[in-house]
Order: sequence, then C-alpha cells, then structure tokens
Amino acid sequence: MIAQLRQRLLALQRTPGIKHGILPLRIPAIDTVLGGGFIRGTLHEIAAAGEAHLPVAAGFALGVARRSAPSPRLFWITEDMGLVESGAPYGAGLDAFGLTPERLVMVSTAHRRDLLWTMEEALHCHTLDAVIGEIRTGRIDSVALRRLSLAAAESSALALLLRTAPPSDASTAATRWIVGAVSPCVIPGRKQGERTLNNKEIRPRFAAQLVRNRHGSVGSWILEWSDSDEQLILATHAQPVATPAFDRSHRQIA
Repeated sequence: MIAQLRQRLLALQRTPGIKHGILPLRIPAIDTVLGGGFIRGTLHEIAAAGEAHLPVAAGFALGVARRSAPSPRLFWITEDMGLVESGAPYGAGLDAFGLTPERLVMVSTAHRRDLLWTMEEALHCHTLDAVIGEIRTGRIDSVALRRLSLAAAESSALALLLRTAPPSDASTAATRWIVGAVSPCVIPGRKQGERTLNNKEIRPRFAAQLVRNRHGSVGSWILEWSDSDEQLILATHAQPVATPAFDRSHRQIA
C-alpha cells in the first residue's frame, strides 16, 4: 500500500501546479521562491515557532487562505484539546481578515486519527476553497500524510496543516513554514479602526520562515497584515528597538 502511494505521489509531483493552478500571495519576493505562489492541490505545513506563537501561525494560515477565493469557504478541523487550550477563531477577527464567519465550518475531534480522516474527507468536497487541520505536538503517521497529499491532489482546495511546534518528522507536503510573532507595526496618524490605539494603526507582524520547498529554494521574511489591502504584505515600516523615555534628562550614558 505504501509503495502504491509513493508511486502516485511521484507521478503527481512531476507536474506540480498544472491541474489546479497556483495561488499567488502577490508578494513578489515570496511568489518567486515558490515558483509563482502556493501550488493548489498540494499539502502545505505551517508550524508555530512555539505553542505561544500558535495564534500568529493561525493568522498566517488564514492570510494565505484569504487568497484562495474572493470570499473563501473554509473548513477548520481541530482536536478537542486544541479548543480547550487555544480556543476557536474569533468572528470579529475573521471579519478583520476579510473572511466571512458564516462561510467557516468548525469541527472538533477527540482523536488525531479522526482529525486526519475528517481533513481527508473535507478535501474530497469540491465546494471548499481551503481546508485547515490544526494538529497538536507529536509525530504524524507517514501513511496518513501521504493520504492527505493524495486527497489534496484530487481537490482544488488549499490544504493547510497547522502545527503547534516545528516538526522533525518527514513530510510529503510541498512546503513547510515556521511562523512566529514579532513586534507589531505602529503607524501614527491613521483613522480609527479595528486595530487602533490612540489614533494609531496597529499592524500585526509575522516572522515567516520557509524551511522546506519541494519546488524551489527557501527563505525568511517579516510580513504584516494590511487592512486596506486585506492581505499579507512585506513589512516596510522601520520600528525602533525601544521607545525613549520622556521623563529622563538628555544625558549621555557611557
């Protein structure tokens, strides 16, 4: 069975991106490395730099899923323990990402094998634009990963495997990312909105590292979310290392 799965995967990998197309992020630096963008019909892994960075990794996954359609239909599967420890996506937050909460289906499972099976079955549904499976720490059975890759190859949906920590196991995924949080970008003089403080716009930032790419090179970038563009963009605004204290005298410190 494993030999047959390997043969089918090799055949699919010889012509990547032809059957279902390529999903550009509209970030030239990343799209060039990926050969045009995220390849549809393949599995992509997004891992948090650590469990505390999972919300940022989830935001990156949603930012990628946002590009899958003008108003994407999402299917998110998580383990019961994941909902207890990390909670579920927040409706207002989805709106801020340009995603419609009514087009998101959330499913929780008691066991990992059920999560992987549900993700595989969801990929067989051709009405979905993106399927996200949130896995807690630990290794994933290699046969299950191959089955996910095959299910993704038969679907035009974007298949994203979200993990709470960088994995060390082998994978059939086309790309593997490690995403962590960095200090947000504060832009003064902007109008009040969802993420503002004292009339300053707060832009979340992501340290995205591409550590595995089956069809090209790797790299790392600092990204931020732009509300006006409703997409991830390269970080362009410089941030100071520390904000100067205004209650201190202007004296030189040796």
